[in-house]
Amino acid sequence: MLSVALALTLIAAVAAQDPCATIGGQKWVTPAQLRACYSSFAVNENERSNIIEVVNKTLAFHTSTNYEFQAPSPYADTHEDIAADLARIGFQDYDSDYDLHIDISRALKRFNDGHCVWINLCYDSAFINYLPTPLVLVNGEEVHIASEAYDVASAEFADQLSAWEEAISSSVEGGLKALNGAKVLQINGADPFEAVNANALIAGGYQGFGTRQNGFFASYQRSTSTWTYLLGNFAQQSLPLSDSVELLVQLEGATETQSVVIPYFSRIGSSTVPFTDGASFRAGNCLADNDTNGANYYDQADTSRSSMAKVQQAPVTEGAHPVNVLLDSSPLTDVEPVSGFGVGEFYMLADNTTGVLALGSFSGAGYNDMMQGLLDGLVTLKSNGAERLIVDVTNNGGGYICVAHFLHRIIVGPKSTTVPQAGLNTTARDPVLARHIVQNIVDAPDTVDPSTVMLYNPLNWWDLDNAQFGPDVNWLEPPVEKVVNGRPDAFSQTLGTDCPPELSFPTDAPDSALFDGSQVAIVSNGRCGSSCSLFSITMAKLEGSTTVVVGGKSDVDQKYCGTVGGQSTVFTTIDSEIKTAGLKDDAAAPPDLIVNGVLGITWRLGYGIVDPTQPEEWQDRPANINLPLTLDLANNPAAIWDTVAKLF
Repeated sequence: MLSVALALTLIAAVAAQDPCATIGGQKWVTPAQLRACYSSFAVNENERSNIIEVVNKTLAFHTSTNYEFQAPSPYADTHEDIAADLARIGFQDYDSDYDLHIDISRALKRFNDGHCVWINLCYDSAFINYLPTPLVLVNGEEVHIASEAYDVASAEFADQLSAWEEAISSSVEGGLKALNGAKVLQINGADPFEAVNANALIAGGYQGFGTRQNGFFASYQRSTSTWTYLLGNFAQQSLPLSDSVELLVQLEGATETQSVVIPYFSRIGSSTVPFTDGASFRAGNCLADNDTNGANYYDQADTSRSSMAKVQQAPVTEGAHPVNVLLDSSPLTDVEPVSGFGVGEFYMLADNTTGVLALGSFSGAGYNDMMQGLLDGLVTLKSNGAERLIVDVTNNGGGYICVAHFLHRIIVGPKSTTVPQAGLNTTARDPVLARHIVQNIVDAPDTVDPSTVMLYNPLNWWDLDNAQFGPDVNWLEPPVEKVVNGRPDAFSQTLGTDCPPELSFPTDAPDSALFDGSQVAIVSNGRCGSSCSLFSITMAKLEGSTTVVVGGKSDVDQKYCGTVGGQSTVFTTIDSEIKTAGLKDDAAAPPDLIVNGVLGITWRLGYGIVDPTQPEEWQDRPANINLPLTLDLANNPAAIWDTVAKLF
C-alpha cells in the first residue's frame, strides 16, 4: 500500500511540475488543464524574434497592409498598424509563450482578412474547446439553442456527453435534450449580443461586422462527401479561452426562466502528435516540420505545379474546424440530388422550375473534376426544366480562381462580362525583393525556372490588354507608386486575365447561356470568401444576380461575401519563390521559420467593378435580401431554398 501511495504522490508531484504530463495521452481535458500546459512554456526569445522577422518581411508581399491601416467606410472598424504592433510585441513582457501567441494572432486578425493570418500549430487547434449547445439567431433578434443541438452533440460527442449531462443534471430537468430550441436571454449575465460582439472583435476573417457576428452561430456547409455541421464560435473555440458559460434560458413551452452553467471541454485535435509531457508536446507539435518552410522547386521530386495550381485562391483559415456530423435528421434528405461531384450537389425544387447548386468550395475536388462536374450538373438541371438557379455558397471559403471564372462563364454564356475573363483586373505588391525574383527569372529562365512553375514567372501573366508577357519582361518594372492612408506603397502594373480559356478550361464552355444572370440567386450566411467572393461579386454586380444572406442581426447591414483579394498565398510559397530564385541571402528575405506556423497573405489585389480605380475588397457589398431565420429554417438548407425561391 505504501508503494502505491508513494507512486501516486510522485505522479502528483510530476504533474505539478509539468502540467502537460497531466493531459498527456488524454482525448478530453478541461480548458484549465490545457491552459496550464500551454502556459508552462516560457517565451523563447529566439522563437519570438524569428516569428516577428518572418511576419514583418513576408508582409512586404501582402497587398493590403497599408489599406488595412485604416479601411474606408463601410469597413472602417478595420484599422491595424501592424508594424507598430509587431514592434511592441518584440519588447513586451509575457507570462508565457501562449500569451505571446495570442497577441501576435490577434494583431493579424485585426486585418479582418481571411487571407492574412498567423496560425501557430503548437496552440491553434492542438485541442479544440467544445460546448454541446450551438446557438442560432431567430428572427434577426432572438438567440436560441439550436433545435438540433442534442442530436449533433450525441453524434459527435458520444464519448463525452455523459460529462455534460452530469454537469447540468441539477439545474435542467430532462438534461441536454431539454435545452433544444431554448431561448437564451443572457450569456454570462449580460445580453447575448455582448458575447456575440466581443467575439466579432477578435474573430477576424471577414471585413463585414455582421458577417463576423454570424460566425458566432451554428451553420452548415457542403463538404466533399456530405453535409457538415459547423458549431459556430460560441460552441467551438480553437484555443481554451473559456472554462464554462452561464446561460439564462427559457425552455420551449415554458414561461419561466432558469440558469444553467455548462462547462467547455477540450478534445485533442486530429493532427496533434501524441505526447506524454511538455517536452514531447513541444517536440512533436511546436517545432518547424518539413511543410513549414519553402524549398527550391527544382530540389523537389515534383515540379508539376500546373501553372501555379490554376491560380489557387484558397484562404488560410483558422477556427472553422467543421464537425463531421451529417444532417440526416433535416428535411434535406427529402430532396434527392439529380447530379453531383461531392463538394457540389445539384437539386431540383418541387416547383420544377428552380434548380439548386450547393457548392461548399471552389477546390474541394480536382481542378478538372470541378469544372466538368459543374458543367454536367448545370446541364442536367437545365434538361430537367430548371429556368432559375439558386447557388448556395454558405461557408464556402474559396479555391481555384479559374473555377470561379468558369462557373460564371457557363451560367451566363459568352458575353462582354465573361470574355476574355469573368474576373477582376489585379495588381501584385511590388517590393524590391519581388522585382529581383522576376529579374533573376528573366536573366536565366532555362536555369531558374525551366518548367515555368514560379508565381513570379512573366510567362504566367497577361497585361491589361490580355497579352501574355514575354520571357524577357520584368512585369514588376517600373513599380507603380501609390500613397495609401498617407503611406508610400508600390504595386505592379495592372494585370488582365489570369484564366485564358484555351489554357485554363479543360472542357469547352457552352456557346450560349444556361441561365439568365438575373434569374440566379446566390445564398449564404455572408461567410463566402476569396474565390467565392469573386464569383458572387461578378455575378451580382455584372449580371444582376440576387444576393441573399440567411440569418444575421436585423439592424446590422449584411454583406453577401467577404474579402475577395485577387489571389492569396502563404509564406511557404513566397519562401519557395525566393529560394528558387537564389535570393535567400538577400537582406529582405524572411528567414526560415523555426516554429510550426502558417502565415497567409493576399498576393494580388483585385480592382472594383463599380470603381475600377480602387480595390474591390473595400467596396460595398450589401445583400439584396436578408432572410431572417426561424427555428425550422435554421441549418435546414432545403427549407431555406424553398423560401428563397419565392423571393426572387
